[in-house]
Amino acid sequence: MTSASELDVALTVGEDPSAAAFFDVDNTMMQGASIYYLARGLAARKYFTTGDLVRFGLQQLRFRVVAAEHGGHVAGAQETALAFVADRSVADLRKICEEIFDELMAERIWAGTHAMARLHLEAGQRVWLVTAAPVELGDVIAQRLGLTGAIGTVAEVRDGIYTGRLAGGLMHGPAKAEALRALATDLGLDLARCSAYSDSINDLPMLTTVGRAVAVNPDSALRRTARERGWEIRDFRTGRKAAKIAIPTAAAAGALATGVMAAVALRRHLRRR
Repeated sequence: MTSASELDVALTVGEDPSAAAFFDVDNTMMQGASIYYLARGLAARKYFTTGDLVRFGLQQLRFRVVAAEHGGHVAGAQETALAFVADRSVADLRKICEEIFDELMAERIWAGTHAMARLHLEAGQRVWLVTAAPVELGDVIAQRLGLTGAIGTVAEVRDGIYTGRLAGGLMHGPAKAEALRALATDLGLDLARCSAYSDSINDLPMLTTVGRAVAVNPDSALRRTARERGWEIRDFRTGRKAAKIAIPTAAAAGALATGVMAAVALRRHLRRR
């Protein structure tokens, strides 16, 4: 395992039980979008057809590109975001997430970001992943990386079986900041002593909730904000091209994955009619 010193990512973190670190996942801890790799793994397991994928991927991409995600559109996206797990057990999804992490995600973990997370752990601080992906997937990634745990989107469960609906909203934007505040209250953390890491301007609420913000592989808007605010910037990508393509790649992956989920939701609905 590569050491932090070898990666030149030394950070100043001290023994402080009231401090913790929070890491975004997509393009921060992992190259690409975790939900996209989950979708690929589900496709390989015949959860949906290519036609389903294309049709609903294009629909979700339209919502994103033309900024139509408001009102009913957002509500509908949230309702279908985890519909692909409907009627399946929590244990089954956990097992599938473990398999897909090993098959598709493990090799895409950014060594530099992982090293920074380990520095916090070595200093006696707890480290959480904070992701819009299903919390079960976040938990698997955290466990595989030796981290404390994960905060993610939660699906409704009855008697150990998923209903196909969300238990709340997507863990995205302001919801991440709210989750950090709730965790700090429960565990007695001092958010002013905590750190947060992200690649996206969408995580500005989370980054401004803590005392120390770090932009990792940042999109152009976050890079600009980080420079204005004097935040640390860590970029583990190679070449300028990587910085230019990061945003559309992430958006496309998110649209594709959300389309997958919606496709499976519709197929289940049609079978039940």
